[in-house]
Amino acid sequence: MPLLPLARILLTASLWTSGLSQILQQETVRVLYPKILSTEAIDCDCFNISCESVYWFRIISRHSKVQFIGRCNNANRASYGADVERARFILNKKNSMSFTLRIINVTEEDTGIYSCVLRDRKNTDMWKPGFLLRPGVIPPTLPPKTKPKPPVKTVCRCPKKRPSQNGCGSLILWPLVGLIAALALALICTLYYFSQLPKKCRHRFVKKR
Repeated sequence: MPLLPLARILLTASLWTSGLSQILQQETVRVLYPKILSTEAIDCDCFNISCESVYWFRIISRHSKVQFIGRCNNANRASYGADVERARFILNKKNSMSFTLRIINVTEEDTGIYSCVLRDRKNTDMWKPGFLLRPGVIPPTLPPKTKPKPPVKTVCRCPKKRPSQNGCGSLILWPLVGLIAALALALICTLYYFSQLPKKCRHRFVKKR
């Protein structure tokens, strides 16, 4: 492994260690809760580039220590860093688009952030957000999702109308008004007729009665 890429990786990791508390708060870091003595697999996907190899490293949060785990290439050949347990940390190529780091018999000492750096054919490195491993820790339970209450339908009930408001009163009132108007017109015409008669005719009409 060339000295320059390894130095760049360790330098980046050392900068991470100085701001470890900020890294743990990043949303891009996924949290895993494996059981003690279980096996945990971490994938490093290369969707955007043609990957030639991957470099794995971790930040051990308990000791604030950066450790280079190892390297794996397209031929599925792995090389490991110093003081790495090869029987527990397995590096391999999962498929044409992904590499995998398997940790066997996970212990509390494995707590930390695990991340990878991908390299393409042009020796361009791409850093991938890591995974925070918390062995033996019970994952937080999310509150149950509450279904939204359906909107309450308000029924507008109109008050019952009285018979007079249903048009019955108007049916009685208007004919009565017409009858009164007809009587008044007949009276006016009668008075007008008598007022136009000569006085003699009116006098005879009174005597005949």
